[in-house]
Amino acid sequence: MVNKDQLVGEQLPLGIALRDDCILDTFYPGDNHEVLEQIKLISQGKGEQFIYLWGRLGVGRTHLLQGACNDATRRGLAAVYLPLSSLIEHDPSKLVEGLERLGLVCLDDIDVICGKASWEEAIFYLFNRLRTANHRLLVASNGPPSTLSLKLADLQSRLAWGVTYQIQALDDDQLLAALQLRAKQRGLELSHEVGVFLIRRAARSMPQLYKILEKLDKASLAAQRRLTVPFVKSVLEI
Repeated sequence: MVNKDQLVGEQLPLGIALRDDCILDTFYPGDNHEVLEQIKLISQGKGEQFIYLWGRLGVGRTHLLQGACNDATRRGLAAVYLPLSSLIEHDPSKLVEGLERLGLVCLDDIDVICGKASWEEAIFYLFNRLRTANHRLLVASNGPPSTLSLKLADLQSRLAWGVTYQIQALDDDQLLAALQLRAKQRGLELSHEVGVFLIRRAARSMPQLYKILEKLDKASLAAQRRLTVPFVKSVLEI
């Protein structure tokens, strides 16, 4: 998301939008308290200049990046979120042109550019421009910098410069707490019994659990029913 006052926003394709519910206050940290605090600082234009996040699918990398952009924008700090896996077919030089003028740039799925010379070069020079401008960069990937098969050695070294955090997956108790937090924010009452039922029968991934919760929320409103195990079974057809 780019501040409307920033001309670079006109160069971005596809109208990249941020999820309204991806804010840092809705991220349940579990064992990731330190990284959450650092992301909160970076969204204020403070703290580390460059942070590299990594972890397996579903641990909340995208939530943190979009949350940082949402929070930064709310504070009046120009920010952009770029999901590189969705933008890989675009011209990288045009895509990143002028982004160093923004206070925060968030690059998701950095691993998809590996082996693509034009992309590696574009990100390398963007990194340098952001560093010169003293603006902040937040990058996410499925593995640490050392595992990226980049052809441009200088970019590989740049990505190892910053602070690196592995996003730890939530255990079952933490998943339940995170699911209950999201339910509360939607105005739903999610009992311990129903929460445990969902976690045991769904993929242990917050994005998938949130999608299920959204479906249950709509069904609950339509039927004017509270969430019980029998009602959940009927909605999910299990």
